[in-house]
Amino acid sequence: MDFDMSRSAENPATRSPSWADGLLSSFAQAGYVKAEPAILQPAEPFLDLSGEDIRKSLYLTSDAGSEELCLRPDLTIPVARDYLASGKAGQPAGFCYLGPVFRYRGGRSSEFLQAGIESFGRQDRAAADAEMLALGLEAAAAFGITDVDIRTGDVALFTALIDALELYPVWRRRLIKGFNRKSSLAQDIERLTLATGPGHNEYEGVLAALAGSDRKAALALVTDMMSIAGATNVGGRTLAEIADRFLEQSTLKSGALPRDALTIIKRFLAIAGDPDEALGELRALASDAGLDIHTAIDQVESRIGFMAARGIETGSIGFATSFGRGVDYYTGFEFELQRKGNGDEPLVAGGRYDGLMTQLGAAAPIPAVGFSIWIEALTRFAGEASASRTGRSAS
Repeated sequence: MDFDMSRSAENPATRSPSWADGLLSSFAQAGYVKAEPAILQPAEPFLDLSGEDIRKSLYLTSDAGSEELCLRPDLTIPVARDYLASGKAGQPAGFCYLGPVFRYRGGRSSEFLQAGIESFGRQDRAAADAEMLALGLEAAAAFGITDVDIRTGDVALFTALIDALELYPVWRRRLIKGFNRKSSLAQDIERLTLATGPGHNEYEGVLAALAGSDRKAALALVTDMMSIAGATNVGGRTLAEIADRFLEQSTLKSGALPRDALTIIKRFLAIAGDPDEALGELRALASDAGLDIHTAIDQVESRIGFMAARGIETGSIGFATSFGRGVDYYTGFEFELQRKGNGDEPLVAGGRYDGLMTQLGAAAPIPAVGFSIWIEALTRFAGEASASRTGRSAS
């Protein structure tokens, strides 16, 4: 490992610099209380709920009771866990943070600063989403970075589309899971386009019995079969994993993804550009295909209205139906701010994750949205901009 916990306070990459108080003060003025979650966290939520990029970069350990732990790779889940353990759980509450996180990043330091905001319990989702983008822009501006590309999307639109198409459950699950992994989604669409057709398989009878079933029915059938055989797992796979595999094979053998569904999905994923124009294309698609996705479209339209009310030039926003950030727990609005002409490196990034709170143990769903600030990138670009201004003035 290339970090030393005992020297975190001395590490220039994680020592709070002069701008820290100003950044946190601006968040406090906006109503966000400073959160300071523990650095050592249970590993399970990150392994189960985060995106692949985070999961493969964890620093893992265990305690005396063999509970698997990790150094926090991100602050969203730790802040959410502390909120759920507090007396404010279920009530509207907002938190800000600034502190070190730990991820394996190849040749770069595994310990680096992250700041951000998390907002819980607000029912006015469109307004809360717009506030996140506005505060993210303000955070970038605090570093002198105002010339940014705004990239946005909404995974809830894709979920609404797939639900409206009424596909087999396994197709639905694979496509939604693949949404945040662009290469995976493209491969899934290609794979589901091709029918495997009939063929010999030693489990042909099981696959035939499962065709068209949902996950619950598949698990029940596999559980019964394994109970008769006196087994609880095969090759280390659990009953649920075995059921998922059988269900996937049975669905793929039943035929290709319907051609009309494929055409609609590809048309949907090609929509990008100005938000207002994109909304028009989405409504045209819904009308042409006879799909009820209007609630999801209305939510996007409402959000754009709140963004405009906050003074954001909505015509400068880049909206794409295919945009996703690779985080499994996002359920709605997603965004990234990038310095113009600097490729895909995010400066500020976040989104809505309403489903995460119940996955972390909340008794009832709790709306949640937030963003993270990539301090390394912002300070580097701010330094470059300052040097450039100094050079121009000297000449």
